[in-house]
Amino acid sequence: MARAKYWRRRRPEVELRPACARLSALFAAVVVSLAFNCSAQDTNTALDTWLAGLKSLRTQFTQTTKDSQGHQTGQASGELLVLRPGRFRWESHDAADAAGGSAPASAATADSGQVLIADGRNVWFYDRDLQQVTVRPVDAALSATPIMLLSGGADVRKAFEISDAGTKDGLAWLRIKPRGGEADFRQAVLGFAGGELRQMILEDKLGQASTLTFSHSQRNAAVTSAEVSFTPPKGVDVLGTASK
Repeated sequence: MARAKYWRRRRPEVELRPACARLSALFAAVVVSLAFNCSAQDTNTALDTWLAGLKSLRTQFTQTTKDSQGHQTGQASGELLVLRPGRFRWESHDAADAAGGSAPASAATADSGQVLIADGRNVWFYDRDLQQVTVRPVDAALSATPIMLLSGGADVRKAFEISDAGTKDGLAWLRIKPRGGEADFRQAVLGFAGGELRQMILEDKLGQASTLTFSHSQRNAAVTSAEVSFTPPKGVDVLGTASK
């Protein structure tokens, strides 16, 4: 008798995670591309003040994602590490995994959440819940604005329109819009206070919006090469080919 095949159904909440994870990746790409490519020579915005002398960054964040109807679809928290040029680690955990969304990524279980790492040669995305790794060489990812700026060779103002968005809730806001049509997001709005990036709101082309609130930011903090490196764990599915 032929053996029947069975497929394990994913949990409903897992099905919603790719969209949240994708937005997280876009956030990381925007922050890092700005940090490595924006020059303060011709302008004097809050963004330029924040970027002046920035070589590394270690910050925690909380994230709330809403759909096009304004309904909340996800909450997460995590940590962003930046090491120039062109390297970062973005680790996020769903609120249920990270003690209600208030704990840093290190407090969440080691077998949950998503990790996005740019190691200077490749961009890695590891979904622990799905036990799946996706990798693309940085050169191959150049067509995916704003990831194309991670190489550090482009001027961010050639790819993005940056404009003053006024003040609200005690923050000075800047609006960033991609100039080209290849970007996956419609706009990002950055809120600054006291010379620090406090909040970012990103809207994608599907009408989804994610709000990130940053805290415990440490400029030019120690970030090791090991923290922005990645080796796929044994037993996980790997999609794509890494550049050696």
